[in-house]
Amino acid sequence: MGDKYERGPLIRRRRTTISDTPSAPPSSAANSKQANGSKPPGILGEASTVNHDSSPTKVRDATTPRKDKSSTDAIKERLRCHTPQESLLSSASGYNNYRGILNWCVVMLVLSNARLFLENLIKYGILVDPIQVVSLFLKDPYSWPAACLVIAANVFIMAALYTERRLSVGTISEGTGTFLYIINLAAVLILPSATVLSVTSMTPVGGVFSLGVYTVLLLKLYSYKDVNMWSREIRQAKARTLPRSQSCPSVHKANGTTAHAQVTYPGNLTHRDLYYFVFAPTLCYELNFPRSPRIRLRFLMRRLFEMLFFIQLLVGLIQQWMVPTITNSMKPFQDMEISRMMERLLKLAVPNHFIWLIFFYWFFHSSMNFVAELMQFGDREFYRDWWNSESVTYFWSNWNIPVHKWCLRHFYKPMLRRGVNKWLAQTAVFLVSAFFHEYLVSVPLKMFRLWAFMGMMAQIPLAWFVGRFLRGNYGNAAVWISLIIGQPIAVLMYVHDYYVLHSLEVAAHH
Repeated sequence: MGDKYERGPLIRRRRTTISDTPSAPPSSAANSKQANGSKPPGILGEASTVNHDSSPTKVRDATTPRKDKSSTDAIKERLRCHTPQESLLSSASGYNNYRGILNWCVVMLVLSNARLFLENLIKYGILVDPIQVVSLFLKDPYSWPAACLVIAANVFIMAALYTERRLSVGTISEGTGTFLYIINLAAVLILPSATVLSVTSMTPVGGVFSLGVYTVLLLKLYSYKDVNMWSREIRQAKARTLPRSQSCPSVHKANGTTAHAQVTYPGNLTHRDLYYFVFAPTLCYELNFPRSPRIRLRFLMRRLFEMLFFIQLLVGLIQQWMVPTITNSMKPFQDMEISRMMERLLKLAVPNHFIWLIFFYWFFHSSMNFVAELMQFGDREFYRDWWNSESVTYFWSNWNIPVHKWCLRHFYKPMLRRGVNKWLAQTAVFLVSAFFHEYLVSVPLKMFRLWAFMGMMAQIPLAWFVGRFLRGNYGNAAVWISLIIGQPIAVLMYVHDYYVLHSLEVAAHH
């Protein structure tokens, strides 16, 4: 330790001798480092001069105001804690991330429905009976009227094909062909309804299924007629400018050796082409449909699993949830207790809407995608974002795209081309839709009450009101309310009338 204390004065004396000037005592670690002799004398003297001239005073003068300024800002920040801004839930804030609220709504929906499900199980027990589903289609195991009726539809398909073949070669005139089509399409509409009404072994569910198949076939054959007629018009227009040998191709021209070969009229008039259209998930005919390159087996299996799962879920929910609610709603409707009727209506609205949403996914997504994938049908737009509908017309235009395309192509636009007013054309579309809704409900139930027809026609003033007075989220809420409340009203009306009608029949027999 003595050596250490003796070295300090020697170093100070040495620095004084080199610089030739009196030196102040060292005041920092830099001075002591320079004094330790780490550099040659001449350089050390120059470094010492620079340090004395700039480092101690100039650095202090430059940093002191900056530190004072930052400390002043920090104090000011502590004094101020408010800025002008909008609340997040205010529309002026521009905030739109409500993901947490959406998750909360889903959780509340699951919890509330879980409570209803437990209440239903405690009150009624397990009501699901898969065997009962078979009885909905068959009264007599030896009588299958619905299946026989569906098989008989091939007669009308063949009639349309051979009519088109005769028209393509000019064996019959356009007027005769139109007359034959009128008879054929009228038979498609009348014959199944007469069978459902007259055959006692036909169940309501079997009647709905068979009439649904014939309604789809009616729309398909009408589209088949129109497209082939347009093709003949194009061929006749080309025939005016081409030699006769090029303008009359053979009617028996094959549909192509490969699956995706392009065909031209009348080469499309084959059994294979027509039956592809009959089973394809579309109502609008084309000579060359868009096709997918291959069948995706994994996609196909997923859709098949969804079909099987959701159809069982639908049957279980109807038997366990809807049937008891509807049964308990009959007495309030008979006694005309308004408060009890409203309570039953709201109670039925939840399971009815839930079942409707599951049916939508099962039919328009799972089933139609399964058929499209199996048939390599390329156009998979079966629905659009109807859940974002801000008007009633947008909903009806986007929730069922195959029907919307058919109405637009074969009904609405032809009326506009004939000079019909746009509003009248839209009303006519709703009128036709109302007719088929009533046709598919009243005929299988064998009673005519027009509830479905009036419900569809009520969409016209509702569409006007929502489009005129409601916008944005308010319009979307109005569409959802009409779906949630409107359908249960129609269901209860028909079930009540069916129950009263059959109870009177039973009483008359006794």
